[in-house]
Amino acid sequence: MHTSTLGAAAPATSSRPNIDQKVGPAGAIIFVGLLAIGLLFTSYSLFADIQQSGPEATTLFPYFLLGVALIIALGFEFVNGFHDTANAVATVIYTHSLPPNFAVLWSGFFNFLGVLMSSGAVAFGIISLLPVELILKVGSGAGFAMVFALLIAAILWNLGTWWLGLPASSSHTLIGSIIGVGVANALMHGREGTAGVDWAQATKVGYSLLLSPAIGFFVSALLLLMLRKLVKNKELYAEPKGNKPPPLWIRGLLVLTCTGVSFAHGSNDGQKGMGLIMLILVGTVPITYALNRSIPLDQVTQFVAVAQVTQQALVKDFPLAAPVDSQQTLSDFLRTKQYGPEVGPALAHVVGDIGEQVRSSKTLDKVPNAVVGNVRNDMYLTSEAIRVLAKTDEFKPSPVARENLVAFKKGVDSATKFIPVWVKVAVAIALGLGTMVGWKRIVVTVGEKIGKTHLTYAQGASAELVAMVTIGAADMYGLPVSTTHVLSSGVAGTMAANKSGLQWSTIRNLLMAWVLTMPVAMLLSGGLYWFFSQVF
Repeated sequence: MHTSTLGAAAPATSSRPNIDQKVGPAGAIIFVGLLAIGLLFTSYSLFADIQQSGPEATTLFPYFLLGVALIIALGFEFVNGFHDTANAVATVIYTHSLPPNFAVLWSGFFNFLGVLMSSGAVAFGIISLLPVELILKVGSGAGFAMVFALLIAAILWNLGTWWLGLPASSSHTLIGSIIGVGVANALMHGREGTAGVDWAQATKVGYSLLLSPAIGFFVSALLLLMLRKLVKNKELYAEPKGNKPPPLWIRGLLVLTCTGVSFAHGSNDGQKGMGLIMLILVGTVPITYALNRSIPLDQVTQFVAVAQVTQQALVKDFPLAAPVDSQQTLSDFLRTKQYGPEVGPALAHVVGDIGEQVRSSKTLDKVPNAVVGNVRNDMYLTSEAIRVLAKTDEFKPSPVARENLVAFKKGVDSATKFIPVWVKVAVAIALGLGTMVGWKRIVVTVGEKIGKTHLTYAQGASAELVAMVTIGAADMYGLPVSTTHVLSSGVAGTMAANKSGLQWSTIRNLLMAWVLTMPVAMLLSGGLYWFFSQVF
C-alpha cells in the first residue's frame, strides 16, 4: 500500500483499487516508442525550418542553448503531466470505472488531443506577464537567464510537492516564477520590485486562480445536492462494493467526465509550455520564428493598408512631433504605466515604421534577415502598448483611430503570436507521456485522503464535471486555471455536501501548498534569475 507524508487514515481497503500493478513490457515499449517519435519529430521539424530560412549562427553554441532550453521546457510539461493529470484519473480509478493503468493511458491520450486542439490564447496570456524589456531582449543573456530561471524554479517546486503527495498547482507555480523574474529584474536595475510586473494582467490571472478552487468546492457541492433531489437511484450515492465496476450508465458518466477533464487540462495547461517554447525559438533562431511567414499575400497587403490608415488617424489625433526614440518611449510607458503626451505620437511613428517595413518586403517571408528581429520587436511592442492603452483613461483617440488600432493589433498578433504544429505536437507528447509516470502519489491523496469515506460515484462525477466545464471555459477566455485546485476542491465540496467529513490534516496541507506556492516560486525564480544573469 502506498504511503505519503500527508499521513491520514485511508478508507477501508476492501474497495481500494490496485494501483500498485506493474506496467508490462508492452506499456514500456509504447512509452519509449512515443518518446523516441517525439524527439525525432521535434528535431527534424526544427532542423527543416532552420534549413528553409537559412543558417542563423556561425557557431554551434546558440543551437546548444536552444537544445537545452527546449529540453527544460518540455521537461516542465512532462512534470506537469504526472503532477496535474493524476487529478483527472483519481475518480475513475477509485470508483473502479477504469483499471488504473488503462485510465492513465486514456487520460494521456486525451491530454494529447487537448494540446493539439488548443487555441493558443492562454499561451500568450502567460507571456504577457513577463517584463516587456526582457521579451524584447529574449535572445540576449538576460533572456536566457529569464527562461531558464522560471522553468527550473517551476520544475523544482512541482517535483517537491509531488514527492510529498500534495496536489499543488502547476499554473500557480509557473505564474509565481514569472513574477519572481520580473521583480528580480526590476531590483537588479535599481527600480522598485513592483515595477517589474504587469500587475493588471497579474491581477486578472490571480483572480482566475483564486476563484477556481471556490467554484470547484461550492458548485460541486451544489451539483451533488441537485443530483440527490433529481436522481433517486441509490447506487449513484453508494461507495463501490469491493472491486466491482459500477453500473454501465454510471461508468459511462465517470469515464466521460474523466475524458473531459483530461482534454481540458491538455488544452489549458499545455499552452503554458507552448508560449515559453516560442519565446525560446524567437530568442535563438529569430530569422526562422520571429514572424509568421505563412501569412498569405492578400492578408499582408490588407495589413499594410490598415497600418497606413491607423498611422494617419493617430497623427490627426496626436499632432505633436514623435520622440527621437519612439520604441523606447513605448517601452518606458509599458514599464511605468505612466501616460504622457508623447505616447500617442510615438505609437503613430512605430505603427508607420512597421507598415513601411512590411510594404517594402511585400510578404513577411521576404523581410530581410537583418531586420526580422527588429520588426518582430516593434510589432510586439505596439500590440502590448495598444492593449494597455485601451485601459488608460488619459488616452483618448477618435472612434475611427480606436477601431483602426483594434484591426492593426489583430494583424500584428497574427504575425507574431503563432505556434507551429510541431511545437504543439512536442508539448502534446511530453504532457501525454507525463501522465504515465509518477501519478500514484497524487491519486492516493485525492482518492483517499481528502474525505473520511470512500469516494462515491456521484461525488466523482460531480467534481469531474465541474472541473471539466471550469477549465474549458477558462481556456475560451485565455485564462490559466489550476486543474489541481478545481478538482481537489471539488472532491472536498462533495464530501462536505455528503456530510462524509473531511480529513483536516490533508486540507491543511493542501491550503499550505496553495498559500506557499506563489511566494516560494517567486523566491526560487528570482534567485535563479540573478544567478543565471551572472553566468550568461
